[in-house]
Amino acid sequence: MEAKQWTVEIFIIEEEDDTHARAVITRGDTSTLTGRGVARRNPADRSVPEIGDELAAGRALEDLGARLHEAASHDFAYLAGPAGR
Repeated sequence: MEAKQWTVEIFIIEEEDDTHARAVITRGDTSTLTGRGVARRNPADRSVPEIGDELAAGRALEDLGARLHEAASHDFAYLAGPAGR
């Protein structure tokens, strides 16, 4: 059995009514993938920064998941050879 550890860091920047998040996964071989997410507060809504943080971070993680899936699909197609491409 082999145990592996991948680390995900989430960086959040708030700019007025916009919150931007970046989720970066560092894999055991030190390669990284990045997902991004944005949340925009309607100016008519009450300002609750935690909600923007959660939405932007969640969207960044969803984007990161899609990018991981794409990377795995690409690797699988490459390993399958010409018939898989």
